[in-house]
Amino acid sequence: MNTRPALFLPLLLAISAGLAQAGKATGGTTASLATPTAQAWMHTDVGAAWSQGYKGQGITVKLVDDFSSTSTYSGNLGDGSANKRHGEWTLKEASMIAPSATFKTHDLSNTSSVGLSRGLNVLNASYGSYGPAGLNASTLVFTPRDSSIIGYASSGSAVVSKAAGNDGVPIGSAGTMGVDYLNVALRGTASAIYVGALSNNGSTIVPASLASYSNTAGTDTVVQNRFLVVGVEGGQTGLYGTSFAAPVVSGYAAIVGSKFTRATATQISNQLLNTARQDTISNYSATLHGRGEASLSRALAPLSIK
Repeated sequence: MNTRPALFLPLLLAISAGLAQAGKATGGTTASLATPTAQAWMHTDVGAAWSQGYKGQGITVKLVDDFSSTSTYSGNLGDGSANKRHGEWTLKEASMIAPSATFKTHDLSNTSSVGLSRGLNVLNASYGSYGPAGLNASTLVFTPRDSSIIGYASSGSAVVSKAAGNDGVPIGSAGTMGVDYLNVALRGTASAIYVGALSNNGSTIVPASLASYSNTAGTDTVVQNRFLVVGVEGGQTGLYGTSFAAPVVSGYAAIVGSKFTRATATQISNQLLNTARQDTISNYSATLHGRGEASLSRALAPLSIK
């Protein structure tokens, strides 16, 4: 199978998941931002959560991504234009949303198991593991990296925020690189969330539309129940793709976890799914948008969660 960042850009780095050599960059930790600034590309719910004191403190977010290749992309998350690797952008985005969380990295070239930290863990997977259509996912041999992610999602050991993909097809269907079998293997797990992209953050006044590139939930109700969408403001940042939707949900999960400090990964993922909005989406459909647009304010609203 092939592994690639789930990024909507014409040139993509394709890495063989079966042949990739064990790499470095497996445990880097980023410092929290001293004075976080709400950016225009963020949903207004983010700044509101910060004002209540919820910034992801006590939560570990690990991004499994490309931190070592020579491929870079131009973007601007509000603090100036830069060229960064795919993983450097997803890391930066998630850390700007949940500035008090602890962030760690696992490079895609490292096919060993992804490690977890104490406490609540959030794993961001802005990539796919691709193969030809027609394979039986239950008999596939995944790398230890992917197998560990699938295992954590199955056992509810970590929130897994998985980029839905950028072929404009339902989860589990073949796109330009084939079928993303990591998506297939995460179907029905306890704490995974598929994340699709809206063209912008939605509101009841100006509902958002699904981004033309975004994969969809499809007709499978099991997938629909684990599928969220968020705005990807590529017109402001220069960064397009569900790769940049998943880190938003990772940041949201960390923020929600910093309020509900005794909640499990399954409870956090379900809280985000159960509080999603449909009234901020133009022509909402479960087959396209799953549960709807993630709503940080609604997820934080109750005094406790079950």
